Order: sequence, then structure tokens, then C-alpha cells
Amino acid sequence: MRALEEIVDGDTTWRFDADFLQSRWTCIYGQGCLGIGTEPAEHLGHGCCSIGAELDGDDEARLISALSAMLQPERFEHHAHAAAGGVYADGRRSATRVVDGACIFLNRPGFPGGPGCALHLAALDADESPVDWKPSVCWQLPLRLIEHTDEHGYVTSTLREWKRRDWGEGGRDFHWWCTESDDAFVGTIPVYEYLHDEITEFIGPKIYALLLEQLKARKKPGKPLPHPAVRR
Repeated sequence: MRALEEIVDGDTTWRFDADFLQSRWTCIYGQGCLGIGTEPAEHLGHGCCSIGAELDGDDEARLISALSAMLQPERFEHHAHAAAGGVYADGRRSATRVVDGACIFLNRPGFPGGPGCALHLAALDADESPVDWKPSVCWQLPLRLIEHTDEHGYVTSTLREWKRRDWGEGGRDFHWWCTESDDAFVGTIPVYEYLHDEITEFIGPKIYALLLEQLKARKKPGKPLPHPAVRR
């Protein structure tokens, strides 16, 4: 059974998967990530970008349009594709385009401007957080916030790892998913530190400070336990 931390703030109860937040999960894009295709494909460098990013409404679509217009060809491998046909999969602007098997914003291994998400790289160049530049579904991974409101208006918000089922039916077909494999639990700091910006974006600085206090209080001397996915 997972260890949970709980914080009550007004009408909202926050619940946190303490096992995952204290684990040593880290993104291993370009360092052994096998991608989420039906076959292992580390050499492609697709990571979890082999499908277009679904956008969270018109405001996010407008933001991505504005940011993509700021990308320079030397940092954006598919700049020419974007200039010719835009960055969206369709006129509804509900998702980013897929080009050559992956998101249009994904620079492939060997690209002189650097592999990985062009929006992420541009954010770092601007000394800004990638959280403010990338589609929400992209910066949220591997975190998932589930919210439930009961009949009395009380909200329970649970922050946990992103699981296969969170991708929908397609998640069953993934050859590999990083939060289920010990390959990705090789970080040097706990997730609650490693993903500080992302967690804070989800829950706000006040709740993050309370969470940090509780996690540090429950921490015992000695080697930290790995995430349950790697307890074998």
C-alpha cells in the first residue's frame, strides 16, 4: 500500500503519494529512455513525444502559437514545417502536429541546436521555466493531479505519478513506461526536489511548503526506500 501525506486547507484536502515523491525517479531522456512505442526505440530519441501533445483549450493553443513564432531555426529542427503548415494537427488546434513520427517540436538526436523539445530549450535559453513554455500535458509528466468534488463541495486533490492508464487505451500498448521501470529510478535527489517547479505549479507555494515540511519530518536516517515499482 502506498504511503500518503495529507494536508487540509479550507475546503480542499490534498493527498500526496509520498512513496513516489520521495523516490529517486528522474527523466532519462537521451540516457536509456526506450520511448512509448510498441517496440523499444532508444535510438529514435522520441521519449514520450511520439504523439502530438493535446492542448488544454484555446488559451493554451494561443500561447503555444505565440511561443512557436519566437523559435529560431537553429533551435527548432522543424521550423520549416511549422512555417509551411503550422504547428497544429488540425484546424481546431487541439493538438500539436506529428512530423516524421513525433511531435513537431521535438528535435531529434544529432540536431546541432540540441535534441529534445524546442520549446523547453528555448525556455532555458530565455532563463525561464519550461513550465511556462510547454503544453501542460508535457510539463506535467510524470505527475498527475486528480480532483474530486463531493456533494457538499469539498474537494480532494490527489497528486501521484502518471500511470499507463492515464494515457487512455493507448497506454496499454506502450512497450515501456518510465514510472514502472527501475531504469528511471536513478536520480540523486528526491522527486519533490527534482520536480519543485512542476509540483509548485500544481499546488501553489503555500501547500508545497507544508508538504516539504511533512516529507522531511517523515524521512528516516539511512538509504531512502525506492519507489514500489523497483522493490523486488
